[in-house]
Amino acid sequence: MAELSQKDIDDILRLIDGSNFNELKLEMGDLKLEIRRGAVPAHGAPAEPADALAAGAPAVAPARKAPEAVAAPVTASGGGSEIPAPLLGTFYRAPKPGADPFIRVGDRVTADTVIGIIEVMKLMNSVTAGVAGTVTEIVAQDGQLVEHGQALIRVQAA
Repeated sequence: MAELSQKDIDDILRLIDGSNFNELKLEMGDLKLEIRRGAVPAHGAPAEPADALAAGAPAVAPARKAPEAVAAPVTASGGGSEIPAPLLGTFYRAPKPGADPFIRVGDRVTADTVIGIIEVMKLMNSVTAGVAGTVTEIVAQDGQLVEHGQALIRVQAA
């Protein structure tokens, strides 16, 4: 089993910071790591020493939550709206390999239309358009690693 390095921990924290998730729990043998955004530890809860993390405990996948739709904030761009990635991860245009893409250039979308999926740590997050209009360009390629705020598609408002 692979070990959890400081780089792995930094990557996990960066992914959580760029996502809409509020909580992550990892349990690896005697090591228990809980990350909660904006939360204060319960009174009397033992804190895990940072040395245990740096020691390289084996990595364990976090518990999976049900996928949730993530609305991307919309920004204006040259007569249209740019739909940016709401979080860091791998962008997919279709629900599964070989399936039709969620949207194509020329399609009309509503604020609730799913435009793609971003995979973060094996968790699939649906991304919605957040605006109504016609798709004028699909900027992100299928399977591309996208950064938080990177343009996914462009939409001309209806």
